[in-house]
Amino acid sequence: MNVYDFDKTIYKNDSSIDFYKFNLKRNPKLIKYWPKQIKAATAYKMGKISKTEMKSVFYEYFQDIDNIDEAVSLFWREHRHNIQDWYLEQKDPSDVIVSASPEFFLKPICDDLDVTLIGSVVDKNTGMNLRENCYGAEKVVRFEELYSLDDIDEFYSDSYSDDPLAQYAEKAFMVRGNDIKPW
Repeated sequence: MNVYDFDKTIYKNDSSIDFYKFNLKRNPKLIKYWPKQIKAATAYKMGKISKTEMKSVFYEYFQDIDNIDEAVSLFWREHRHNIQDWYLEQKDPSDVIVSASPEFFLKPICDDLDVTLIGSVVDKNTGMNLRENCYGAEKVVRFEELYSLDDIDEFYSDSYSDDPLAQYAEKAFMVRGNDIKPW
């Protein structure tokens, strides 16, 4: 099987940031979360809080989205075009996407692509991470819960933070837009 990161790998941008911007345009009052989000991002950069804690603070804005399932559905209708063409040309139903983005958010697009998803487990109503953020070494933990690490033929990512999972692939690739090079 082939395993892929999602954001900035098969999706052109960071989908969580795009979703935030999408919701901010629809509801400018979400700006009220900025002070707390900036404080959390700063605390994370300074090593005072974990990535999981920072993301939980960032996602608190989910509380003010009237119908989050509808917002997610509309977002993907408008943003599906950001899936990289190179991926669409090679995708296979055995593919597994392993992403730090929330599972509930990526599930519709992964269902549309007919691929399996492993993502961060986030409460869509509160924004709270219910498990460790699916990032770095945690991707290995989460993948191993469902599959054998020996089953990874190829791995694709835009970031060396995914090196823990890339190490198990027969071949690993670094992705920069449409430029794909050996890890």
